[in-house]
Amino acid sequence: MKNLIILTLVLFTSCSLSAAVDVIVHPSNANAIDAGDIKKIFTGKAKSFADGSKALPITQADGNPATDEFNQNVLNKSSSQLKAYWSKLVFTGKGTPPEEAANDAEVVSLVSKNPNLIGFVSKGSADGSVKVVQSF
Repeated sequence: MKNLIILTLVLFTSCSLSAAVDVIVHPSNANAIDAGDIKKIFTGKAKSFADGSKALPITQADGNPATDEFNQNVLNKSSSQLKAYWSKLVFTGKGTPPEEAANDAEVVSLVSKNPNLIGFVSKGSADGSVKVVQSF
């Protein structure tokens, strides 16, 4: 019984430590954006939002907990799979990877100044200068 309680606590703690991410856009962006749209934009399969305005994804550096969470839970790819994916597209001239920001604060700052940007930040890092469209 004691082992079961300890195991339950360990599992609960590890689940609650899992990073969560918010996908953010400029407040003027009125598009309905679902998980499928986000995946298409961040993999270069979509270049615009539903209203036709340009969609420019911005990501964060590899190894960042928000990046790892986003890649795994939204794009369904590991960091190495994503690198291979973009390498192939760059090599064939069919795409370029998203621009990269240093951290959550930089993503928020950039997105708040450009209505075409879409990015992700650690849950709770978004402020009133941006709009959260999805949480994962």
